[in-house]
Amino acid sequence: MAPKYIPVDRDTPMLLPPDLRDWLPEDHIVHFIIEAVDSMELTSFKVNHRGTGSEQYSPSMMLTLLIYSYITGTFSSRKIEQATYYDVASRYICGGDLHPDHHTICVFRRKNSEAFSDAFLKILCIASEMKAIKKRLPDARTD
Repeated sequence: MAPKYIPVDRDTPMLLPPDLRDWLPEDHIVHFIIEAVDSMELTSFKVNHRGTGSEQYSPSMMLTLLIYSYITGTFSSRKIEQATYYDVASRYICGGDLHPDHHTICVFRRKNSEAFSDAFLKILCIASEMKAIKKRLPDARTD
């Protein structure tokens, strides 16, 4: 039986507060992380270990949340959960109104530690390659 995921909708603007995308600059790191994770194959991530069949948070959202949290220096599952309420980028990652609890975050991280490490390393490599490419490009600004 295929796992059921809670849908993550980052495209539908919220009535109140305004669209979260308006609160994040175009060059914010969260956009890079979302795009990088969305381009990855995530079939190795484990989900639904309880066997209840209830909806779960997608591996893509959970991985994006963990990577963003780690890159910004937040490692505690409880602090990551809090960030989904108070940090605009974390709220954007979770679609605005989804808030995985600290236990869900901890279990996802523990059950997928190897896959998480691999994905995190891939993101760092992509960022490093982009930095190298950017250094080789001529400055497009005209002063």
